[in-house]
Amino acid sequence: MKLLVTGGAGFIGSNFIHYWLKKHPADEIINLDLLTYAGNLANLADVADQKNYRFVKGDIASYEVVDELVGQVDCIVNFAAETHVDRSINNGLVFVKTNTEGTANLLEAARQHGGVRFHQVSTDEVYGDLGPNDPKFNELSPYRPSSPYSASKAAADHLTRAYYRTYNLPITISNCSNNYGPYQYPEKFIPLFITNLIEDRKVPLYGQGTNIRDWIHVDDHNAGLEAILLHGRIGETYCLGGNHEVSNIELAKEIIRLLGKDESYIELVTDRPGHDWRYSIDFHKAKEELGWEPRIDFASGLKDTVEWYKTHEAWWRPLKARI
Repeated sequence: MKLLVTGGAGFIGSNFIHYWLKKHPADEIINLDLLTYAGNLANLADVADQKNYRFVKGDIASYEVVDELVGQVDCIVNFAAETHVDRSINNGLVFVKTNTEGTANLLEAARQHGGVRFHQVSTDEVYGDLGPNDPKFNELSPYRPSSPYSASKAAADHLTRAYYRTYNLPITISNCSNNYGPYQYPEKFIPLFITNLIEDRKVPLYGQGTNIRDWIHVDDHNAGLEAILLHGRIGETYCLGGNHEVSNIELAKEIIRLLGKDESYIELVTDRPGHDWRYSIDFHKAKEELGWEPRIDFASGLKDTVEWYKTHEAWWRPLKARI
């Protein structure tokens, strides 16, 4: 199989490329990435010279770029997205251009080239947020996005379903909870806190830190994507979760403990507008249909992630300097 991986120089996309090439060495991957601030070819240095891997710098918001590449592949896996909620609050139009218009370009190119298999990598944030006693999100949960980021991803999901309904395009969608692991840009919660503490700086915690997230290791996420691509039913959505809900303040305390600091390093800051309170994913469908469930224990996964950032300062320090 020949895959077009969009956004493959980002956090989840680069981990997916490593995962797929290791598990499917006979397959070929074209990595299309614009290399915005969060795209980093250093994430893929160890596969850059492999004959079955090729990088193309380009924008999914350009139909001409997308059309040329889609005609060369059997499958599209769309990771390309602006993802940082805070940045979407400051400039939502950039998110609409990439996340919504870019996805529309990919879908149309897939249709024009005879119905290329398309997988949309989405987020649990399209569902809005949950109260303390609300049931977990599942594939039938209504869309209630809270931020320009999640609204742009919701629109992309709707377009993906529309291309299946109208054109019978072979699509699948996955909605995943918060990812963590190596190569995550250090503006996000876990790498920001780890790197701040390594630098002996305080960690900024929104509000009182009571917001709750469901965390999944990026390798578990990519195993779920593999299961969907190989065995998922066309036209279906699959929710992928980590089965580990934790409040932001408890997570901050655990990272502080792993780095040998104390809780005086926590700095409470003004909450962000429209901050979702709780996310939680019911992955029953993926488990029943695909045999998938998260395998990496959060405590060991977080410990390994902390060690990765401690031993890869040359990777994250230049990125941190730009934030």
